[in-house]
Amino acid sequence: MVLNRKQAPGITDPAAFELQLRKHDYFELDNGTPVYAVNAGAQDVLMIDMVFYAGNWFEEKNIVAATTNFLLKNGTSKRTAFEINEHFEFYGAYLNRNCYTDETASLSLHTLTKHLPELLPVMSELLTDAIFPEQELQIYKQNQQQRLRVNLKKCDFVANRLIDEYLYGFDHPYGRYSSAADFDAVQREDLVQFYQDYYTKGHCKIFVAGKLPADIQQQLNTAFGHLPFRKDKLAKAHQIQPAEKKVQEIINDAAGVQGAIRMAAPAINRHHPDFPRLQVMNNLFGGFFGSRLMANIREDKGYTYGIYSYLQNHLHETALMISTEAGRDVCAATITEVYKEMQLLRDELVDDEELSLVKNYMMGTILGDLDGPFQIINRWKNYVLHGLNEQYFYQSIEAIKTITAEEVQALAKQYLQEDQFYALTVV
Repeated sequence: MVLNRKQAPGITDPAAFELQLRKHDYFELDNGTPVYAVNAGAQDVLMIDMVFYAGNWFEEKNIVAATTNFLLKNGTSKRTAFEINEHFEFYGAYLNRNCYTDETASLSLHTLTKHLPELLPVMSELLTDAIFPEQELQIYKQNQQQRLRVNLKKCDFVANRLIDEYLYGFDHPYGRYSSAADFDAVQREDLVQFYQDYYTKGHCKIFVAGKLPADIQQQLNTAFGHLPFRKDKLAKAHQIQPAEKKVQEIINDAAGVQGAIRMAAPAINRHHPDFPRLQVMNNLFGGFFGSRLMANIREDKGYTYGIYSYLQNHLHETALMISTEAGRDVCAATITEVYKEMQLLRDELVDDEELSLVKNYMMGTILGDLDGPFQIINRWKNYVLHGLNEQYFYQSIEAIKTITAEEVQALAKQYLQEDQFYALTVV
């Protein structure tokens, strides 16, 4: 077939596509560790994401979970931090770690498939023989305290910390934040104990994707199948203690010209049948560049360079968040306009053209999210960690395609009520 380059290709609405979520393979290692695998892709690369239930949710002392996670690759009894980093860089690999204000933390590897036999043993070593050298801990503390001093001068950083505290309470993992004193209080013994409880003997799920070798199960089993991981995660509960005062204004920089605005209200999580449709309503309200909030507050009023709303979807709690920075003199007016947009969605039906635009945007985003094995396994990881299955994917697609203007209005009446929102301004 010869392409006619003088004729533009046809345009197809993303909503017309019938999307399919590629299924993952599943197997368990000798120690019962579950492995979710997507074997796909044309390039000889793969990703291994080891998810441990070792997040802030389980720590007894503030920042121990994040510090332990960061220092995982900073020294074993056989290798220094430099030697560990040099080993992975020699093979062109990238080893990363992340700790979340939730139940989980991760150790992730991106590498060429052929180098896996040289890298997996070192990953295993990090999970059984990390020694958390005192010198590395002191360097980490100094760096983090310096970074914290710099960030505390920024109104957006302060606003992000405080809005979570108002929603959940400072004693809840989602609302807790660090101080310089917290870093001083962390001792090496705290890290060693947390490491042994939640990594060496912790609960782990492994997600692997890319062009996988034929013996991937054997390689993973050799590296990790003998480790003393527990089969079930530890259970721990935390109580939410939201702030009573809904409107807050904090003076962080008396000479500053810009303020940070954060607005938030409790919302439903992914297990609620309304959640997929709530995502549609949120996108229309403030979830993408063509949203109502952006059109009004950025394009019409010129108060900000950008304003967004999103669903902050933790494993245990969810909040509808609105985030922007605006000129100090128009912060109050910005909040007023946000509430006006809420009222418009409650009072008036959205027209077909605007609703169709949002549907197409969301379907197009999902199409992009399914482009490649790494994106596919990340979606599966999200579902597995939230206790969902592939039916959730297809139910979400159906909700996007079929939601009506009346349903959007009903959701706005339920979830966009002014008295449900905390409104924080940090200037």
